Amino acid sequence: MYRKKKTVAMLLAGGQGSRLGVLTYERAKPAVTYGGKYRIIDFPLSNCVHSGIDAVGVLTQYQPLELNTYIGNGSPWDLDTMTGGAFVLPPYVKGKAGKWYSGTADAIYQNSYFIEQFDPELLVVLSGDHIYKMNYDWLIREHRAKRADATIAVLPVPIEEASRFGIMNTDKDMRVRKFEEKPEHPKSNLASMGVYVFTWPVLKKYLEADAAKEGSSNDFGKDIIPAMLKGGERLFAYEFSGYWKDVGTIRSLWEANMELLQDYPPLNLYDDPWRILSRNPNEPPHFVDAGAVITNSMISEGCYIYGTVINSILSNGVTIAKGAVVRDSIIMAESEIGEGSVIDMSIIDEEVKIGKMCRIGDYADVTRKIAVIGKKAVIRNGASVVRWLTLHS
Repeated sequence: MYRKKKTVAMLLAGGQGSRLGVLTYERAKPAVTYGGKYRIIDFPLSNCVHSGIDAVGVLTQYQPLELNTYIGNGSPWDLDTMTGGAFVLPPYVKGKAGKWYSGTADAIYQNSYFIEQFDPELLVVLSGDHIYKMNYDWLIREHRAKRADATIAVLPVPIEEASRFGIMNTDKDMRVRKFEEKPEHPKSNLASMGVYVFTWPVLKKYLEADAAKEGSSNDFGKDIIPAMLKGGERLFAYEFSGYWKDVGTIRSLWEANMELLQDYPPLNLYDDPWRILSRNPNEPPHFVDAGAVITNSMISEGCYIYGTVINSILSNGVTIAKGAVVRDSIIMAESEIGEGSVIDMSIIDEEVKIGKMCRIGDYADVTRKIAVIGKKAVIRNGASVVRWLTLHS
């Protein structure tokens, strides 16, 4: 039995992220690299720590090995305490049977026993695949002040894009009166961010009813929220005004990285009061050869730069050989770009070896399509990969 906690967070990190193609071939979406030194999951974990939440369950499922290894005992996020911590929670066999999580609500329901050990008043449920900074304590304060049973963080979106989201229709007091999942004709532009605060005893009752309901999709948006509204529970929306990015596609992931290179980036990764914490390898400072050129780029520790890097982000241990040019690209850890090769508008995954005089991506392509090279791929000398995605070798 762990020490009683007023608040426990559950982080949903089992998503496949199929729209990210080969980048999620061997890893869950929350483990994808961002900004050279970070993984997507660093953001909700850091938000929890800065918000005073020190008991965090991380629910994994799809390709969990890299994510499990990365989280470890939670020490990079100060989540290795005696009274709390980061707990990796994969699906498991209970009694005579076990099953994969069938939905977001089922994932929480299957881990009710873990939650009950802390006997919490509130449960914070988070998505593990968005990039944003949020003080969950503000959300919790609103929840308590309004005596809510559920508080849902929402983000105003252009009304023409609202049909892509779960939409909250609220009254003047921000009480949710109706929820619509991807409505064809939205009446509101308040989109759910996948960030919830629940009064745990109330939520537990609805999770149990949902688990017993035949044919349920076991999803918070499709099942739990509508059921709570129908049951007359007090649901409120909390409007968020900061930076939030769903990096669920190759384009959105590339754009989110490139935004970090702006003169005034919309997301400050180095804000002392709210630093994004991560597990970084112990690497020496990067080396820049006398003939190298680096312009408007982020270079991580352990890199060796002999060529040209323009408007790009390099993770640790990357080598850019003499005569190579990297433009508008993301190069992930321990990859090597050979002599004379040109990399344009591309995402190069970890441990890729690109030979000499290769051409990856097409700077002159008017469609600005992004080329992607999968983890540990080997590109032979003189090869060209332009305007399409390439699978692992």
